[in-house]
Amino acid sequence: MTGILAGMLLFTAGIAAAERFRRRRMYRMVSRMLEQVLNREKIGISDIREGGLSALAGKMIRVQETLEYEVDQAQKEKEQVKSLISNMSHQLKTPLSNVVMYRELLETEPDAEQRADFLERMRLQLDKIDWILQSLFKMVKLEQDVIRFETEQASLKETLVSALSSVYEKAEKKEIRIVTEPFPDCLLEHNPKWTAEVFVNILENAVKYSENGSRIEIQVRPLELFTEIRFQDHGIGIRKEEQNRIFQRFYRSRDVENREGPGIGLYLSRMILDKEKGYMTVASEYGKGSCISVFLQNCQN
Repeated sequence: MTGILAGMLLFTAGIAAAERFRRRRMYRMVSRMLEQVLNREKIGISDIREGGLSALAGKMIRVQETLEYEVDQAQKEKEQVKSLISNMSHQLKTPLSNVVMYRELLETEPDAEQRADFLERMRLQLDKIDWILQSLFKMVKLEQDVIRFETEQASLKETLVSALSSVYEKAEKKEIRIVTEPFPDCLLEHNPKWTAEVFVNILENAVKYSENGSRIEIQVRPLELFTEIRFQDHGIGIRKEEQNRIFQRFYRSRDVENREGPGIGLYLSRMILDKEKGYMTVASEYGKGSCISVFLQNCQN
């Protein structure tokens, strides 16, 4: 009887020792996996054969992958913020310097007519700063999906007239004629305010990069699912290798680097059209002009 009891005690002690060993081994393996997660090292599971540990290792790997993704996204966002701040500084540097210069000239200029001229020049620079900042704020909010807007069945002609009225003065100063080919008005699925901004961005670029006395033609072409609005200018055109890059944020062609402009108008326009489930394309012959086409959804009957 005593021998049986002793044997049972030894057996129980053995089981307890084995359990302690298993727990220590599990603790060491879990600790090692956590160290690998913290050190961003790949978790190895080839030597893990126990069901419970294997399942735990699988979950740990998924946690590690999620953390890696979040870290990578945070790094990308950090780089984007650095790029945005750098570009904002670059775009605002010139107009801010001009404002400071005109202020200093105003302080020492006695001639009333010259002072009025400096004040007007300062106003134009301040308008430019305001436009750049407003465009940047819109861009960031659209990128972060902070701005949401609804589309509606709205008149294309009214949206187009609204855009044309915004660029008329700039075109007139360069004696550029904007000719719209007659078309029957139609209802398209879009947001009139935001789509008018798309048209304004395209038209302002066309005016800016066209010679004095030239013309810009607008054509409307109904298609099966979309309606195409074509803006054809006869300006400097875009090199073939650059045509896929003009819709990128802050992109500036080497041919226009010395001209004013932050390089976000077409990028902003593309984001607006994406939210309206529309799109835009470019066709250009360098030295002869460019054609930007906007495609808006036809209304479903």
